[in-house]
Amino acid sequence: MLKVSLLLAMVAAQPAVAQVRLPKLVSDGMVLQRDAPVAVWGWAKPGEKVTVTLAGKTATTTTGPDGKWRTSLAQLKAGGPYEMAVAGTNRITIKDVLIGDVWVCSGQSNMETPMSRLRDKYPDVVAQANNPMIRQFNVDLRYAFNGPKADVAGGKWVTTTPQNVLAFSGVGYFFAKTLFDKYHVPIGLIKSAVGGSPAEAWLSAEALKAFPHYQQAAEKVKDSTYVASTIAQGQAASRAWYTNLRQQDQGHAKGSTPWYAPAYNATDWKTMKIPGYWADQGLGPVNGVVWFRKEVDVPASMVGKPARLELGTIVDSDSVYINGQFAGTTGYQYPPRKYDLPAALLKPGRNVLVIRVINNGGRGGFTLDKQYRLTAGGETLDLRGDWQYKLGAATPPAPGSISFQNQPGGLYNGMIAPLLPYAIKGVLWYQGESNTAKPEEYQPLLTALITDWRTHWQQPTLPFLYVQLPNFMAVKDQPTESNWAAVRDGQRRTLAVPHTGMAVALDLGEWNDIHPLNKEDVGKRLALAAQKVAYGDKKVVASGPLYQSMQVAGNKATLSFTSTGSGLVAKDGKPLRYFAIAGPDKKFVWAQAKIEGNKVVVWNDQVPNPVAVRYAWADNPEGANLSNKEGLPASSFQTQ
Repeated sequence: MLKVSLLLAMVAAQPAVAQVRLPKLVSDGMVLQRDAPVAVWGWAKPGEKVTVTLAGKTATTTTGPDGKWRTSLAQLKAGGPYEMAVAGTNRITIKDVLIGDVWVCSGQSNMETPMSRLRDKYPDVVAQANNPMIRQFNVDLRYAFNGPKADVAGGKWVTTTPQNVLAFSGVGYFFAKTLFDKYHVPIGLIKSAVGGSPAEAWLSAEALKAFPHYQQAAEKVKDSTYVASTIAQGQAASRAWYTNLRQQDQGHAKGSTPWYAPAYNATDWKTMKIPGYWADQGLGPVNGVVWFRKEVDVPASMVGKPARLELGTIVDSDSVYINGQFAGTTGYQYPPRKYDLPAALLKPGRNVLVIRVINNGGRGGFTLDKQYRLTAGGETLDLRGDWQYKLGAATPPAPGSISFQNQPGGLYNGMIAPLLPYAIKGVLWYQGESNTAKPEEYQPLLTALITDWRTHWQQPTLPFLYVQLPNFMAVKDQPTESNWAAVRDGQRRTLAVPHTGMAVALDLGEWNDIHPLNKEDVGKRLALAAQKVAYGDKKVVASGPLYQSMQVAGNKATLSFTSTGSGLVAKDGKPLRYFAIAGPDKKFVWAQAKIEGNKVVVWNDQVPNPVAVRYAWADNPEGANLSNKEGLPASSFQTQ
């Protein structure tokens, strides 16, 4: 009986082996690249004949000994929707196929940031997002170290609707919308981005050979036993840290009233200003859990209506209680805290708001210059000011761990290699924040990545458009060194690579948020670059001024620029700011600067022999105002 069952199982399995299969990217709703050979590939029984038909074009191939097949359809014009038929021993029909332009959206969290994070800033854009000609395929996170993966871990094509668009890359959507409005050609976005990822994680094994220290790290993580054991150890250490924290937390002590209960007596708690950091307000630089409590007088006019609680951003995680009821939680520092509350939660008069904050390292607290408020029925209560607080538990910082998704080569193998047969129009890249610790590496890394991807896509002139890092962190009143500025300069110098374009974002950042919300202007500036680099529009002004050369006469340095458009201007009409000049001692001091034609003359009377000039060389050069008349800001730079 056992032998018969085994034989039946083997027979039943045979058709599945022979079935023609397709990668997840080749699926319903896909957008294929126009005016280029269309690769279609998959798997089937060795030696099986496979025929692909689309829009009157047909291609036939035979599966190789390894069970893989690949063919190519002749170039197609923009249009659709069509059906694609793939036939072997079985037949697959792919529905709703469009022919248009396909863009890979890659990088780290600012490319990943979805429209859901932006909907309060762009409510009308979300509400009006009904366009079946703009689609996105979101590549699920996967890293791999022992060679490229044949398929992505997951994902599907979705069309633009008010609900679907919430998962779209914000940068990608505004880019696609801008291009569609201009060219009326279907746009497909393949979002393959991972928050916190460094550039080296997106390089192939071949490209990593130029960076021996990263190649060595890539070799180490090929040991799957090492990876698995390290992950297990890290998870165990993290669980132990949080378990100990819960056990030590007096706010949850067994046998006593929890600190989030309205009946709890908090008269002995001290007060602290929110927003702010507790290291600056009496507690000192402790890690662990701190409880915050505030009694809020809610008018009857706000009761019985859906409400929203906004708590800026918090370092690192929080759990929120209102009148003893759990109201929401966020597990790490970056997402804005926007908790939608049920209509029955608030009551007229006294309401008790309690926040349990866990800080696992660094400075814990509430980010400055954010919204801290309670809204309902069109009314708002400001929650800034004095809050009571009490330390629940103090612990050492949480143990560190290796983020394997950030290791060299891992994301290339898991999230780029599976895309490679798919013809694309170009790449959008927003990344660099995770490489600011070693800014001198960034230009060679980005240059290598561009060459690497073009080689593997077999598109040597593949347009590669990227975002220069925006302004971020506190403004400083004196010229200083800046790793962020150095990365920006590496990005600027990468423009020497042909068929590249850069969107300057120096005026689009937020000093207190590494994820600025203005993704619309980022997308539009990338679209300008695309019009020039990918669509051949020679008339478009695609960039703000870019430094070209310097001439020194006496104590004055005269700077020349490209991309001046209709002419140079100080964007706000005020004198030029954020120019610094240095003599042979290389000590930079603020300089005066004025526009003369399409050049800028820079000087400081205390520097008789200038040798170098910097512009907007700071983490956050807020107020830097050199621009062209088209309104596009100049890139920061350092003369060589």
